[in-house]
Amino acid sequence: MVPIGDDELDGVVVDGSYELAGVPDAFQRLWTPHRMVYIQHGQQPDEDDCPFCVAPRMSDEKALIVARGTHAYVILNLFPYNSGHLLVCPYRHVATYDDATDEEVAEIGSLTQTAMRVVKQVSRNDGYNIGMNQGKVAGAGIADHLHQHIVPRWALDSNFFPIIAKTKALPQLLGDVRQSIADAWPAN
Repeated sequence: MVPIGDDELDGVVVDGSYELAGVPDAFQRLWTPHRMVYIQHGQQPDEDDCPFCVAPRMSDEKALIVARGTHAYVILNLFPYNSGHLLVCPYRHVATYDDATDEEVAEIGSLTQTAMRVVKQVSRNDGYNIGMNQGKVAGAGIADHLHQHIVPRWALDSNFFPIIAKTKALPQLLGDVRQSIADAWPAN
């Protein structure tokens, strides 16, 4: 890769940090100063508008809920990284894992295991990314309501679209994905 320098491309100044002192590393950097508004001010909803509190009051189809437990539920991510990207959320509006009750933690774990089995059966994926972003500083989109991501991965699920075209190709509609996972979910 050839360094660009402090040139101006289409009105955007490109950082010429390669000229600064230090040892180059293997990381490429994507500078996104437009995100500072989000980072500094956040976009966290009030508890009354929290999508993870509102969703359980809606029909499963409308809210994209695939399964309900006693203390937690499983919902499709409205902005998925991949088809079948699920979230496991407690019903209670609690921000972090250490604030969850033992019962909530146990059910989040159990629902996560079941979700992995069901997604594997339905989509034949090769692996998963599973995790929680705790707090705004850690990148949680909805920081005040605990939720765990379950992202199915396939050997060939990455391509040039997200990088070049700022587009994520999702081969299935959310409603179809919700229906296939809900249909395959084991009965209690």
